[in-house]
Amino acid sequence: MRIFTVFALLSVLLLAATCNTDSQTMTLKQLEGTWLHAHEDDQGDVRVYRPNTYAFGPSRGRTGFAFDHNGLFTQYDIAPTDGIEGRKGQWKAQDERTVRISLDDKKEPDYLLEIVSLENNVLKVRRKDL
Repeated sequence: MRIFTVFALLSVLLLAATCNTDSQTMTLKQLEGTWLHAHEDDQGDVRVYRPNTYAFGPSRGRTGFAFDHNGLFTQYDIAPTDGIEGRKGQWKAQDERTVRISLDDKKEPDYLLEIVSLENNVLKVRRKDL
């Protein structure tokens, strides 16, 4: 009976450790898709993005970006006519939590996006200029 109790306790601890690790692991594949800025959820220098399919509240426009699986990137800015303007570029992983963004038009220098978290369709990033 004592061996069963020890085995059961070890199994629970192992399961808890495994679940905790899995929930914190983020793959860059999870970035793929179109993300729009949920500015109302920003916290300090951390910007919050949600999938473009999210039911956002009213806004005068939303910026964002799209990560494609092949390294292509599109940054969506507010256009002079108040619409959305897409600027093409590339993204490349620097490490498991940082991607480098390079826009083709070179109107601004390359920058880094530090992935603070990506859970439950909420992407939190910190932009770092190079």
